Amino acid sequence: MNSINANIRNDKTKGELNFLRNNGNVPAIIYGGDFSNERIYVSKKLLKTMLEKDNFLSNILTLNIDGKTQNVLPREIKYDVITDEPIHVDFLRVVPGIKIRIEVPVQFINHEKSPGLKRGGVLNIVRRKVELKCPAENIPDEIVVDLAGTDIGTSIKISSVKLNENVVPTITDREFVIATVASPTVMKEPEKPAEAETTEGEEGGEGAEAAAAPADGEKPATDGSKGDKKEGDDKKSADKKPAEEKK
Repeated sequence: MNSINANIRNDKTKGELNFLRNNGNVPAIIYGGDFSNERIYVSKKLLKTMLEKDNFLSNILTLNIDGKTQNVLPREIKYDVITDEPIHVDFLRVVPGIKIRIEVPVQFINHEKSPGLKRGGVLNIVRRKVELKCPAENIPDEIVVDLAGTDIGTSIKISSVKLNENVVPTITDREFVIATVASPTVMKEPEKPAEAETTEGEEGGEGAEAAAAPADGEKPATDGSKGDKKEGDDKKSADKKPAEEKK
């Protein structure tokens, strides 16, 4: 069970509440049972650390208030609309014998022992949390679902889950599914018809031949190096001729 230190607050104005928040604290209230409400504040740093846990709202906390301990259950957390920081917490006083409604997270185990998952099946989770009705002092940390022996097409219903004594789901008028083991859904890309591939290959070959063949009335292109050499020879002949006339 987690514990956190808390202090009594005597603020009466919004300015005093803002002073608490600006100094790294979060105002809170404790209610429930035959006792009057208590106004307290807790450390924002410690509170944010606890909020990182998925089951924070379903776990009982022990508040240490001026040397006295008190078990409470977090019920509601208010956040700042701009900064998303916690600005207020409601704690329900845990009184033995009183039953409460609470959402408990679902935990799946033995994935490797499921024949359906081994054959490529997919675990389709319908409910990640289930609302239960249970005594305040007997709140389960989680609902454990054993996947051992489950095959493709198996539906895991609430009736197949073992719950603690005096712990029942709030939905009692019907059976509901928590998860299923579904068939794998892999989409295969359609294969290209063989005729289409052959046609494309023939068209490509004809295009290449057409590009390589010379047009009517044109001579085949000759090597560029030979053309350059001939042009150079003509120039040399032209240069030598004036020299012979001079003699």
